[in-house]
Amino acid sequence: MAERDGLATATFAGGCFWCMEPPFDRLDGVVATVSGYTGGESANPGYAEVATGATGHLEAVQVHYDPARISYAQLLEVFWRSIDPTDPGGQFVDRGSQYRSAIFYHDAGQQRLAEASRAELAASGRFRAPIVTPVLPAGPFYPAEEYHQDYYRKNPTRYEFYRCSSGRDRFLAQAWRKPR
Repeated sequence: MAERDGLATATFAGGCFWCMEPPFDRLDGVVATVSGYTGGESANPGYAEVATGATGHLEAVQVHYDPARISYAQLLEVFWRSIDPTDPGGQFVDRGSQYRSAIFYHDAGQQRLAEASRAELAASGRFRAPIVTPVLPAGPFYPAEEYHQDYYRKNPTRYEFYRCSSGRDRFLAQAWRKPR
C-alpha cells in the first residue's frame, strides 16, 4: 500500500494497539492504521503468543500516511501525546514487555526526526522521570487478527469502557495540561 502509492509508513508502539489507532485515524493525511506486532524474533505471531510476553514482540500500530498532507514530525507529536514515555514496564493498566512504547523508524530521515523529538521532549521538563521510549529500526510487522483491527469502531462501548478504566486519558490530560 504505502510507498508505491506515494504514501509513507510510520510504526509506533504505545501499549494497547486499540488505543493507538484512534489518535492517528483522526488526522487528515492518514490513510490507514493497522494494529499488529513487531520487534520480536518469531515469524507470524498471534495474540495468544504475544500476550505472554515471551515472543519479544510489542503491540504496535502501523500508520500509512500521505507525506504531502501530514508530516512525520506531526505524527511523532501525536504519538508522544498518546503515551507515557517514562514507563519501561508497559502502558497504563497493560503491563509487560509486549506493551512497552517504542518508535520504529523506516529510514534515516525518520530516525533523525524521532531521535530529535525524543531529545526535545526529554529537555522540555514536562516529565520528571526520564524518557525511556526507544527509537529502533523497523523490522517485520505482522498485522493482528481481524477482530483487533478498528476495535474502537467495531466495539465502541467495550472500547470506551476499557479506555476510561485504563487510566490513559487521566494521565494524558494531566501530563499535557497547559501550564498556569
